[in-house]
Amino acid sequence: MDTRTAVFYDPLCLEHNPGPTHPEKAARLEKTAGLLKNSAVNEKLEWRRPRPVNSALLRAVHEAPMVEGILALKGRYGQLDADTAVSPASVEAALLAAGGACDAVDFVLEAEEGRVAFNLCRPPGHHAEKERPMGFCLFNNVAVAARYALTLKAISSVLIVDWDVHHGNGTQDIFYETDKVMFISLHQHPLYPHRGMADEQGRGAGRGYTLNYPLPPGTTGAEYLETLGRALERTAERCSPDLLFISAGFDAHREDPLGGMELTEKDFSAMTALCRAFAAKHCRGRIVSTLEGGYHIPALARSTVSHVEALSCNG
Repeated sequence: MDTRTAVFYDPLCLEHNPGPTHPEKAARLEKTAGLLKNSAVNEKLEWRRPRPVNSALLRAVHEAPMVEGILALKGRYGQLDADTAVSPASVEAALLAAGGACDAVDFVLEAEEGRVAFNLCRPPGHHAEKERPMGFCLFNNVAVAARYALTLKAISSVLIVDWDVHHGNGTQDIFYETDKVMFISLHQHPLYPHRGMADEQGRGAGRGYTLNYPLPPGTTGAEYLETLGRALERTAERCSPDLLFISAGFDAHREDPLGGMELTEKDFSAMTALCRAFAAKHCRGRIVSTLEGGYHIPALARSTVSHVEALSCNG
């Protein structure tokens, strides 16, 4: 079994600048990468530079006018919605963020089983819908990578686990009518984007392939873990995916200013271990994780290290 772990990261992602007071700032990645490189787990990691995603893959997920509109902002400043802005390097960073998730798929699938990868990127992606960027997100990184994976012979279905404190409305929107993608979202409610009710379960062929778990403010790590366990059990009853994706947001941490949950880095480690156990049983141990939110910088960095340590654990 090949149990290597790759981290896809490019410092160019630091140059995305949505504004001086914006919570999605470069220090999120800079401090996280620094702590990860100085942690004990770093000796197990392969650091790789991602390649920019190609526009054909973007158009396989997003409507062409959206893709072309964002690409036209390369090298420019722009405001896409009330809280989503671009600077001259933002489009290049977004292409690397989506490309890193796709490169992570290739890395994981190069081995028969056991490989995992983490895409350390910004801007995040899970709010970007088919037709519009939103919520700090330009392209939907995990959705682009999942769609790419489904074009490969080795992959016939995938699971996406999204534990960001905000609902992954974009990912749900993109895969709501397919049975090739199982989507699990654990998120705080009420909270932006005010989606993800339990009765949102998919449509048509996708009916039953969306599992939403809206959780009240103050939810603890133990409650998150129990909820994720139930969600994974329901998934196993319905399908056996070939690859597991994690939309790894760390803004459910108790110190995060944009959420109101009670998780610690140990809780993210425990949820990662639960995903690893599921992947070992159903997905040949294959996991691709990509960074979403997390806005208390020290908590984000510590939580990411705990997550990557748990991803890289062979036991």
